[in-house]
Amino acid sequence: MSDILHQLGSAAGATQPRKRIGRGEGSGHGGTATRGHKGDQSRSGYREKRGFEGGQMPYQRRIPKFGFRNPFRVEYFPLNLQRISALLEAHPELETLSADWLYAQKIVPKGKPVKVLAYGSLLRPVSIQAHAFSAAAKAAIEKAGGKALSLPT
Repeated sequence: MSDILHQLGSAAGATQPRKRIGRGEGSGHGGTATRGHKGDQSRSGYREKRGFEGGQMPYQRRIPKFGFRNPFRVEYFPLNLQRISALLEAHPELETLSADWLYAQKIVPKGKPVKVLAYGSLLRPVSIQAHAFSAAAKAAIEKAGGKALSLPT
């Protein structure tokens, strides 16, 4: 078996000799060296620009542009009253729910401002410190006998 392996070769016509360009007129690939006449692509150092589509209007220029994304927008982490009620049930010793405590418990990603929203209800009075409150959430907290303290963003 091993006597035959070293005798194996490619099938007839499967391989062709390398095209040696720029080696004189007798080679058939001299002169312009298969690059054609003149133009950017005949020159050394030519590189096509990224996104170039052969002169057709490029995709990046064809598509419509619209909208605006404000780089200074403050994105709050939403915290519903329902979630706060669940936290108060799990931690009955809590009298003040602060953003720092929420960061420490990994309920809110560190450094992200918190906004309290009105989905759900509070069962007992609690002082809540957050960066923002919806009007309905603030009213619900005060109705339950608690306080809504705003922190600077």
